[in-house]
Amino acid sequence: MTVVSSREFVTEQDRYFDMAMNEQVFVQRGDNMFVFACTNGYAEPDMIFEPDEDFYRSISMEEVREKLHKVIDKLYATT
Repeated sequence: MTVVSSREFVTEQDRYFDMAMNEQVFVQRGDNMFVFACTNGYAEPDMIFEPDEDFYRSISMEEVREKLHKVIDKLYATT
């Protein structure tokens, strides 16, 4: 396992892509940590997620667009 900063990852991508072939590379950006690992063209079964209840409660992009248009229209109407 290797931990690198996001800046270092960007600067030396080739090195970390090669390294990820054999081990997990963790890229740290601020307080967040991202896992970079090679799947050899396929996802491991435990990496494939089925939609959960949050997915089914979500709204479509069309609904987002409609709601945003209403908010924007109100903002322009008040100025």
